[in-house]
Amino acid sequence: MNFELTPEQESIREAVTSLCSNFPESYWRERDIDGVFPHDFYQAMGKAGWLGLAIPEQYGGAGLGVQEAAIMMQAVAESGACMSGASSIHINVFGLMPVVVFGNEEQKRRMLPPMARGEVKSCFAVTEPNTGLNTTKLKTRAVRQGDKYVIHGQKVWISTAQVADKILLLARTTPLEDLAPANKSGGLSLFYTDLDRSRVDIRKIDKMGRNCVDSNELFIDGLEIPVEDRVGEEGKGFKYILHGMNPERVLLASEAIGIGRIALKKAAAYAKERVVFDRPIGQNQGIQHPLARNWVELEAAQLLMMKAAWLYDQGKECGAEANAAKYLAAEAGFRACEQSILTHGGMGYSREFHVERYLREIMIPRIAPVSREMILSFIAERVLGLPKSY
Repeated sequence: MNFELTPEQESIREAVTSLCSNFPESYWRERDIDGVFPHDFYQAMGKAGWLGLAIPEQYGGAGLGVQEAAIMMQAVAESGACMSGASSIHINVFGLMPVVVFGNEEQKRRMLPPMARGEVKSCFAVTEPNTGLNTTKLKTRAVRQGDKYVIHGQKVWISTAQVADKILLLARTTPLEDLAPANKSGGLSLFYTDLDRSRVDIRKIDKMGRNCVDSNELFIDGLEIPVEDRVGEEGKGFKYILHGMNPERVLLASEAIGIGRIALKKAAAYAKERVVFDRPIGQNQGIQHPLARNWVELEAAQLLMMKAAWLYDQGKECGAEANAAKYLAAEAGFRACEQSILTHGGMGYSREFHVERYLREIMIPRIAPVSREMILSFIAERVLGLPKSY
């Protein structure tokens, strides 16, 4: 067992960290306040070739695996960009893997290179207001009319829709009532197409953090999608989406660990410098022990995250590990961010030290793309063999 990064992986981490140094924490604080998408950061990552890290070389990418993607995303988050920086490029890194795996050759050559170069921005539209995590109950309807599909429906919590050129959309092509009981996950199809704003009303959601990467409600009224923009076969979209869930959990875990690490770094630095009662507060075990515990938890999460990434890249089953890594990393990251604020005391509540922003943004991997409770139910059922609870 070798726990060291390869020279190539080390070079990825170093290069991404170097690029991110051009976008200091003051930049991300400004974006948090003004809510403007980090276009220049996005363009810099695209120009350097990082957005196509996991896209095959013949389509303009680097053809690397989820291990390398996780290392890159962790470096972004750990730079102080947190979820704002990571979320601005997240879909580029692994979002179009359904096209890579299930798309035809024409689609790959048409859809992937612009994404790898950062020439287009895309959003990922799955979640609906009345279904939540129960994806098989999606209601947004896609009706085929000749050489096109016409879409009506509603989506919610759709990131980057305010700035997106394209949309990766999961919609129902077969009504639920027409499906056999054994095929309730069928009837959904996946599309990657232009985001026609004349047919999609995009309403921004006012939220607690990650303000520069928008979240939205989408009201779709007659969006027309050419048949050639359907990815794979009709009715198999849910299967295609499932293929990308494990790497998505791995990347969320890596980002949560990155935020936790910078929070811990900030707390330890402050604890060494802050003097109260004629001694640095870091000399007190009441400060030392919680921070040491944060380090232990983040290291454990890192090992599990990299194991899940390795399993995925080896083509092995990794559902339990990917889910567990996302759970453990999000919880460890949250506790590190919380402790960082407590270590800073009153100053932790101010914008000056940035740690309050970390706490607001670390909530995202705790909630999305799957809740802690659903992960525990998955592990109880699939690993421990307990009866299904829902």
